[in-house]
Amino acid sequence: MPALPKTGPSLFLGIELGVDQLRASIVDESLELVGVECVDFDSELPEYKTQGGIFTTPGEAYTTPVEMWLKGLDALLEKLHRNYDVTKIKAIGGAAQHALVWWKSTTVPSFSSLDPHVPLHSHFPAHTFSLPSTPVAQDTSSQTHGLTIESLLGGPDHMAARVGSCANPSMVAAQLLRVREMWPQDVWARTGRIQLASAFLASLIAGKWTSMGEAEACATGAWVHGGSHNAPPGHQPGQGYWDEGVLDIVGGSREEGRRVRGWLGDVDVSGGSRKAGNVSRYLVERYGFDPETIVAPFTSDFLSSYLSQLPSAGDAVLSFGPIDTLLAPAQHYIPTRLYNLFPHPAQDATEKRKYIAVINNRNADVPRALVRDMYTKSWSAFDRLVAIVPPGGSIGLDDKLFSFWHLQPDSYPFARAKGIYRFETGIKVSEFRDLRANPRCLVESQVLSFRVKWSRLIATGVLGSMRKANVSPTPPPSLQATGGGRSTYSLSSLGLSFDPYDHTPLPTRILATGAAANFPSVANLVGDIFNAPVFGPLTQIDSAQIVPHRNAPVPGYPSRAALGGAYVARWVWSREWNAGGLGVFEDEMKRLLGKRWVATGGALLRSNVNGASGVGVVGLGAGAGGGSGANSGTSTPYGHPGSRSGLGNTVFVEEEEDEELERERNGGRLGLGFGNNHPGVIGGGGGGGGGGVYGAASFGDAGQHSRMRTQTGSTADTFSSSTSSGIAPSSAYTTPDINLGVFPPGLSGGAIPPPSSSPSNGGAITPTTPTPLTPVVALATGDSEAQVGLGKVAEPDLDAFMTYAAIVPEYSRLETMVMKGIV
Repeated sequence: MPALPKTGPSLFLGIELGVDQLRASIVDESLELVGVECVDFDSELPEYKTQGGIFTTPGEAYTTPVEMWLKGLDALLEKLHRNYDVTKIKAIGGAAQHALVWWKSTTVPSFSSLDPHVPLHSHFPAHTFSLPSTPVAQDTSSQTHGLTIESLLGGPDHMAARVGSCANPSMVAAQLLRVREMWPQDVWARTGRIQLASAFLASLIAGKWTSMGEAEACATGAWVHGGSHNAPPGHQPGQGYWDEGVLDIVGGSREEGRRVRGWLGDVDVSGGSRKAGNVSRYLVERYGFDPETIVAPFTSDFLSSYLSQLPSAGDAVLSFGPIDTLLAPAQHYIPTRLYNLFPHPAQDATEKRKYIAVINNRNADVPRALVRDMYTKSWSAFDRLVAIVPPGGSIGLDDKLFSFWHLQPDSYPFARAKGIYRFETGIKVSEFRDLRANPRCLVESQVLSFRVKWSRLIATGVLGSMRKANVSPTPPPSLQATGGGRSTYSLSSLGLSFDPYDHTPLPTRILATGAAANFPSVANLVGDIFNAPVFGPLTQIDSAQIVPHRNAPVPGYPSRAALGGAYVARWVWSREWNAGGLGVFEDEMKRLLGKRWVATGGALLRSNVNGASGVGVVGLGAGAGGGSGANSGTSTPYGHPGSRSGLGNTVFVEEEEDEELERERNGGRLGLGFGNNHPGVIGGGGGGGGGGVYGAASFGDAGQHSRMRTQTGSTADTFSSSTSSGIAPSSAYTTPDINLGVFPPGLSGGAIPPPSSSPSNGGAITPTTPTPLTPVVALATGDSEAQVGLGKVAEPDLDAFMTYAAIVPEYSRLETMVMKGIV
């Protein structure tokens, strides 16, 4: 990236150690973006031969080489030194993926005495670490070990009450137990210290051993938070500590448990408001940083991304990715098995403690990419199917379709659920009769799961008062028709502990990030299910106009986690230098952005630095117009005439888009090995005649013809050849290799004569050019959101919400059957 003039105001650097890239974002004192850099592991460090920054191995293990991180950090710091005046950087913050670094006991380094003439990766070669390649967050190989710990602690309820969360595959305690039991004994024996990736990165920047924050300690499954009321003798109430019982289970004995306690080190319980130190002598002498530069506490990437969006009470942050995550500000420490609870990573130790409630879904990008490859062959086709198929996959009220994709182990209540489950009219089926329902039913299932979990989370009181102001609950249709009161409406008859028709406890806003949030159909569906407007960061909306279906930002655009690190650096710096301002992190950031908004006359924040220009920022500001109508409105076709009314009787045919971008990034073949025109694929691109094309009847037409799928002989031949050659993983979301070798039963079978290709009788209409995915654009957005860098991408629709409310009871019943393993 071209060098900028080495002059200007004070700057603040945020660094993110992601799974696939190392990213840096630089902001000035008003939080205006002034610099972006990144190092892509696959393309810039090809010697490690990673895919999406990770290795995949049998047994659902996903690992990454620690040495690659070090070499990437060398390259990133060199870019910063070359392109920016790093002496202007006053503070550095950061975040990292959830992973461990295993130091050998014989080579635990002295960060303060590193030779500035030698790069970091030469100081710490691979043999420095007892585990050179460490598991990443997507790794689920330690699932059984986490369940073992949970069982020994008395079950998910007892474990959650004790250490704040129940078992999950990413839990540090589970990973430690797996290494002791499954890896060679010398790996355990020669370990001298372990660090979370964020503390590891902070130690390299600060030049000294840096402790993990309490928010990250709560993710280990071995830390008892100070808000717990179960302090044993020897521990002061309100003070967190390592749970010796859990450590003894991990170590296998009391002696080894104490050894593990030494590996983990102390925990920073200051709340993240004080500096972790100053920049290291190594960075000062090698790259020219100011020795007075402050290093702020580093945290996990998903928490840093959350901080960058500055959520208010009543908001929910929905992050789509390899692991979908729903986060919300919480006022109380009430741990249960229903969610994870983390202390806010940027709060003053003197203020009332704040928390972040987190709900996860590990079956996220992988199922979406798999459904894309199995049924549509392009993201634009996936998006259109999600948009035109009615809620529940059918217009009828009694024949709704439901699907649950559990390809990877998840935490409670799906710890033991694995497989693909589909239901029609309440009966388990191997495949839907109309395959076009699969994309929408998948996305609906993922979002409805969050909606149900949210309602159960609200009932615990952890978020405090969450009822929307000046909004009355909407009674179910039966009560609207009869005029009956709510007292006559029995929730028990629905099998629910909450009223699905009452939207007042739901979030007032959804702040959505991740590639799936760039799909208009998905954004609309989220708004409909939660009956809340959906907002996205302008940085992501603009980036999506260039490459809409990737989680990583395109070159020149910042990542949210790196921006969050820069914001925290700015906040800690002002507190260290007594520069005034507000004590609460979100309040101070909003004050700075509001001040900038007034000074610039309402100018939007920069979304990129020297990046390709996007066109997604439309209609922002209170007086702006309506934005792009093509991506607005609800996500259902019926009852909304116009461009969103569906496809009529034409056959759904889409071609692949951006295949060259896929190949350029991944250096290989895409998709699941279906070849051209695979049976069951909607408009598989490429040559061939009419394979994978559906019949002429539209969705919802009466009769069996609407449930038919037409194949030709060539498609059956393609199916045979592709199954014999195996399956290549989808790289559309840069997700792990799922290596699935099975297809739904509906994807095999003999050839059926194709319908006529005449448009007048509903035949196939094949486009002559590929149709790219059209991403969301920013609609008319108020000043309060625009000045903090948010744009509205979807409006709620009450009618659609009511439709989903009617679906929730049956969805919950089937979900319970799946989690209990009775289907």
